Order: sequence, then C-alpha cells, then structure tokens
Amino acid sequence: MVNASEPMVPPLIGAQLNYLLSHSPLSIKVEQIWSGSKNPPYLSDRFTLLIPFCLDYIKWDVIYNAQNPLVAPDIIFAAVDENFHPFSISAEGHSHSLKSILCDWNCKDPSKLLLLIHELRVLYNVYQRKKIGQLDDERLKFEISTIHSREGIEVSMNSAPDKADEVKFSVPLLDIDLNKMVHGCTWKHRQQIFLQVIFPISRKYSLAPTAPRIKLVGSSELKALFPIEDVKLPPWLDGMCLAEYLPIIEDNLNTQIVEAVAAIGARRRFIEALAPLFGRPLEADPVFCRKATVFSCSGVFTFLVHFSLPTQFPKQQPVLVLQSSQHFNSLGTPVMSPPLMDYPWSPRWEEPKMAERI
Repeated sequence: MVNASEPMVPPLIGAQLNYLLSHSPLSIKVEQIWSGSKNPPYLSDRFTLLIPFCLDYIKWDVIYNAQNPLVAPDIIFAAVDENFHPFSISAEGHSHSLKSILCDWNCKDPSKLLLLIHELRVLYNVYQRKKIGQLDDERLKFEISTIHSREGIEVSMNSAPDKADEVKFSVPLLDIDLNKMVHGCTWKHRQQIFLQVIFPISRKYSLAPTAPRIKLVGSSELKALFPIEDVKLPPWLDGMCLAEYLPIIEDNLNTQIVEAVAAIGARRRFIEALAPLFGRPLEADPVFCRKATVFSCSGVFTFLVHFSLPTQFPKQQPVLVLQSSQHFNSLGTPVMSPPLMDYPWSPRWEEPKMAERI
C-alpha cells in the first residue's frame, strides 16, 4: 500500500486517498503512484487503483492536477472498457448522484474520492449487465432475468485471445453478519462468502447446456473459522439454473457455518481444560481458539507444548509440538519435536478427559 501522506503527495490529494483506503468497505489497493509534472517540483498527483469487482480487480487511473488540486480528478478506465460511459447509464439515480458529486466537488472534504469511486463502480456493474444482456445467448439472458432482484450480484465478461469468451457471476451468499457471529473477532472488513459461477458463451440454443464452473470464494481471514476450499458443493443437476441452485448451496453452507461457530466453543472448553493439568496457558488464541501453548516438565527437563486445534475439532484431534526451553540447535533456535498425533483420543470424550489422556 502506498502511503498517501508522503511529502511528494499534495496534502489535499493525500487526504482523499488516505480516506478512500481506510474507510472503503472494499479492499481497494494502490498499484502505483506517480507525477504528471515534467518540471520540478515533481508532486505525485496521479495513481492507479486496484478496485475489487466480481471477485477480481479492475484498474482505474485517478488523475489529479497538482497545480490545481481544488478540481475533481479525471478517471481513466481500462482500454477494454472504452464503451463505458457513466453519464449515459440509467441506474436508479446513480448517474444523477455521480453528477452531483462532481458538480459539488469540495477538495477539503476527504470523503469525495470515496463517493466518486463507489458511484462509478455501481455504474460499471450496470454497464457489464447491459453488455452481457446484448449477447446472442438465450441462456445467459434467462439466468440474468431470474436473479435480477437479488442484491449484490456482480457480472463481468471475460475475453482472452487464447480461449472462448465467458461470463462470470459473483453472488454473495447468506444474508448474515459473520463478524457478529464470532465474538471478539478483529476482522477489518465485513466477511462475505461468494459463489463464483462461470458460464461459457454459447451462440446457439442447446437442449442440454453445459454446467457452469462453480466454486466458493472467501477472504483468507475466514480460514480461521473454517476453510472455504473444504466445503463440498452440491452437484449442478441437468437443466438447473442459478436461481434454483442458490437456495440449495445456501442451506448447505449455513449448516456448516453454524457447526464452525459451535466448534469455537468446543475448542475454548478444551483449552480451559488444560489449566488444571498444566497450569494457565502461556498464550492462547482468544477468538478462534485455534492455538494454545502450555509449560510442562519431566523431572528437571522443562519444555513448552504447542497445541494446534483444527477447525474440525473434535472430529479431528489437536496437533502437538514440543519445544525445549533448555536446548538449542546450531542456529540458536530451540529444539522442537516433529508434529505429534499419536496419543489416546476420542471425539466423544468430554474436554477434561481429552486433556487428561494427552
């Protein structure tokens, strides 16, 4: 991430960029920042934004004028989007809102750039929908028509010289706040699980259209709760459409999330059960309860025991690693055992018995 407060960025521009990066619910990134001036001082007044869209990123260049930072910036879109004309798009007042932002531009209001980018992104999604709706593909037109009222869906057309054209759908699943389900979590952004659906573009009607490629997508932070890649997707049946598939996958996913949240409680009880045997843990993961470290001894030999608890606990047992507090290798790091799982275990035992048998 580029530090927008660096000396070469004019203060008014830096304030807007910093506000965008710190307040946007999207994980917007800065790819590069540079100066448009050919003469000193070379003030950095333009930058390339990587903006999340349809489970990928789009690149937009934001062009300010360091000599006149009071005016709104120009936005340059990618060459493949040369037909994207935001002011010509009708989208429930968003085009009017965009004009209002630009006409009422206040360089001293740091939120203006964020509002501008978000409005353009809404219009860009409308542009992509209309672009796909103009394709001569009855199946895609039907798919879009059946999920038109569902909020948050994004679509994009993927074209590459070495493969057939495709249309990608990004569908947010489950209208639940995962952040609130995990007590004490420190996730910066609202966690959301998406279904990615990729349809091949077909120029002719087919009685048995090819099933789309589907997969679940979530942020890397969600792995602490449960790994998305381990979720088994229901099969896509012949003749099925996206509107029929979504309730099935959501029911399946909701059950697994409830189980994953409940597993946090089981892991917490297990860590608490270590205290009567080993003493209070030296450290432990207080949110997801995935890790804990306790102090142990055998005669005069003292060592640490590191517990790694899987998301599927107690179906899957903890992995133990022992670390000597008295012996070090040639590099000066403590001697550690390989991962240990060869100990008595049953997922049906109560947590105190699990700890006692270990």
